[in-house]
Amino acid sequence: MATNIFREQFGEPADRTKAKVVPYMIEWVQEFIRQSPFAILATSNETGQCDASPKGGKPGFVKVLDEHHLLIPDVAGNRLFQSYENLSRNSQVGLLFFIPGENCTARVNGTVEIVDKEKLAAMNVQMEIFNPDDHAKIWQALLLTVDEAYGHCPRAMKFSNLWDVETISHNQANPIGMP
Repeated sequence: MATNIFREQFGEPADRTKAKVVPYMIEWVQEFIRQSPFAILATSNETGQCDASPKGGKPGFVKVLDEHHLLIPDVAGNRLFQSYENLSRNSQVGLLFFIPGENCTARVNGTVEIVDKEKLAAMNVQMEIFNPDDHAKIWQALLLTVDEAYGHCPRAMKFSNLWDVETISHNQANPIGMP
């Protein structure tokens, strides 16, 4: 890893931390993705304007094809297509996978290409979501080639207390709601 201004100021990561960032998905990352029902897809356009888009489905809705490739089906949504607009200009993405109750996360960064509906049908890719509505269907998918992947430590999840059942119960009883 190249030294940068922040490492000069705050120090280098531990050797163990540096060693876990590899250009493929280790078995633990692959299994985490197979069990994950939720991920956040981060994209940016050619000028750096960013978008982060939630992706969800039944565990395994993101397909691990091999240690270097993922297939991320795109279920019909709000039709804003910010991520896809970004991807038409910059194919680099970052994914962060979550499993409810699990404090670790899995991170995968790489490049994607858009896979059309016809190719998905030929691959026999099915929609795997909970609670489908009348508009739920797969429009397309992203085929990701891994640049780097690793398990991420649980510190941020512990700091946020994200999975605390009392907090979850309180939030469910007092929802913020959407405008």
